[in-house]
Amino acid sequence: MPPLHLSPDHARRFLRRATLLDTPAADLPSALAHLGYVQIDPINVCGRMHDLILRHRVTGYTEGGLMRFLHGEAGAPKPAHQRTAFEHHLPTAHTLVALPAEAWPHLLGQMRARTRRGGAWSGRLSPKQKQLAGHLLAEIAARGPLCSEDFAGTGRSRAVWGSATVAKATLQKLFFHGRLLIARRSDDNRRYYDLPERVLPAGILRLPEPSAAETARWEVLLKLRQRRLVLLKRTELPLVADLVQPVLIDDCPLLHCLKSDVPLLSELENRESKIDNSQDGALLLAPLDPVIYDRRVTSTLWKFDYTWEAYTPPAKRVRGYYALPVLAGTEIVGHVDPKADRVAGRLRVAARRLARPHRLRDVTAELARFLGLRN
Repeated sequence: MPPLHLSPDHARRFLRRATLLDTPAADLPSALAHLGYVQIDPINVCGRMHDLILRHRVTGYTEGGLMRFLHGEAGAPKPAHQRTAFEHHLPTAHTLVALPAEAWPHLLGQMRARTRRGGAWSGRLSPKQKQLAGHLLAEIAARGPLCSEDFAGTGRSRAVWGSATVAKATLQKLFFHGRLLIARRSDDNRRYYDLPERVLPAGILRLPEPSAAETARWEVLLKLRQRRLVLLKRTELPLVADLVQPVLIDDCPLLHCLKSDVPLLSELENRESKIDNSQDGALLLAPLDPVIYDRRVTSTLWKFDYTWEAYTPPAKRVRGYYALPVLAGTEIVGHVDPKADRVAGRLRVAARRLARPHRLRDVTAELARFLGLRN
């Protein structure tokens, strides 16, 4: 299929629309169905990653909304038959995400594979962990959702997380292997695990397992749904060639979008852009927002060289621990590094850098309101 030729401005307007930045979904299930998954991260400097991604994409979204959708309200967990999504890792990546329940069968092959591989975090159980696993599973079956703190005296695990207990490391592996699932989280984000049949509907657990080829195709489609304009690997393109449209953009590598998104590309091409590149309507993007997730695409399409620096040594950081890029219309004009001071009830800005003068008070005030803080 011949590639479509787009200007950078056209492609950026498409990405805004296609990833729900301009047209938020009416509710969280609709956003999850559109995006395929939402990445979850526990770090909470100015809101958690998943909340920062969803606050621009779901009408009326409030902090903590994804966890309430997944697990229910505090003190009132969702029964399995009412759950329509769950937490797990993408099959071939250690990326924790919220997935629609229908994704479950596509994870089964990798769950089995992990039980045979080495690895302190997700691989096969050590002899000591095997001995403990039966006790953990029996206690959870008898008592309901439990966390690692409920199993005292198991000793420290030297292989993972430094200070993690053997119980914590074993629970994590049982989760990776599909023998436990996250049933809820505490206010401080601690995981409580339960048996899969008490977290997912019985009908989901009975779904047939797809072939390895079907799951590989599904995972590439997830990538396309999540980012909309994607740099596909040579091994990925044949898996979805019948569903994608190649796209050529000045100074960019060859990208692909879903064929189902081509009508939106045509609509935006035939309509005069009304996006304002001034500070009016600017957005603070999450560090792993779908629009900027691929560093090469972000650099070539948006002309913005961005790295999330939470795991970068302090001396090597350029923008800050949790810097949020500023999207103004079809330009990324800089970043803000905000910190939520929950004790003082204020949102403080540790650093900022913009390509040209911009009023940031509106975007930081909006984030402060979202977090229940003063600006």
